[in-house]
Amino acid sequence: MLFDDEFIGSLRNNPLRGTILLCKKAIDNVHHENGEWGDGSLQVLLEAYAFLVEITDAKLVPSLQLQYPKVIGTESIACMKLFGYIRDVLSVCEEAEASLFIETLRSRFKLSLGTSFAYEFSQGDLMRVQVLLNELRDQIANATQLDKEHQQRLLHRLEKLQAEIHKKVSDLDRFWGLVGDAGVVLGKLGRDAKPIVDRIHEIAAIVWRTQSRAEELPSDAKIPTLENNAGDEPNED
Repeated sequence: MLFDDEFIGSLRNNPLRGTILLCKKAIDNVHHENGEWGDGSLQVLLEAYAFLVEITDAKLVPSLQLQYPKVIGTESIACMKLFGYIRDVLSVCEEAEASLFIETLRSRFKLSLGTSFAYEFSQGDLMRVQVLLNELRDQIANATQLDKEHQQRLLHRLEKLQAEIHKKVSDLDRFWGLVGDAGVVLGKLGRDAKPIVDRIHEIAAIVWRTQSRAEELPSDAKIPTLENNAGDEPNED
C-alpha cells in the first residue's frame, strides 16, 4: 500500500496539506514515458483515487468539489484519466492553501510590525481549540440532516479558522461567528445538534477568556450573550 496508517492519521490533522502530499506522492510514484505507463502505475493511481474519493465524500477539504472520473477503458486510458484527476485535485488544493497562507502571513506581519492589536491564547487554550475544531469538523461532516450548502459553509469556516489560528491573532471575529452558527444548527437539528453546540460553546468560553484578559476585564467576567440560558423564567422584579 502506498498510504500507510500513519499517513492516513496525519492527514486528519491537516486535511488540505495532507491531500496535497497525497497527490504529490501518487504522481511521484507513477512512470509515464512516450505514451506508456510503467508497471504498477494503475494500482498507485487507483489507490490515490479511492483515497481522494473518501476525502471528498467526508468533506474534509471543502474547497475540493471536483467530479470523479469514470474508470473505464483500457489500462492506458484509465491511467490517463486518473492521473489527470489527481493533478486537478492538486491544483485546486494548492490554490486554496496559497490563499489561506497569504491571509495568515498578512495577519502575522501586522502583529509583528505592531500595526494591529493582538489577542494571545495560552498554549493550553490554543491546543484545546485545535482539538475542538477537529472534532467539530468531524461532527459537521457527519451531520447528514444539514443541507449541503450550509454544511459546506460551516466546513469552509472551520478550514479557514484552522489555517489562521496561532497564539497571537489580530481579531476573534471568525470565532464569534461560530456562536451564530451554533444557533442556526440548533434550530435545524434540535437535540441532534448538542455535540456540535457543546464544542462551539467550549470554544466560545476559551475565546471570551482570551478577549477579556486582553481587554483587562475582571477574571470572572461572563460572556454577555451566553449568560442566560434559553428556557429560564424571566425575572419579574
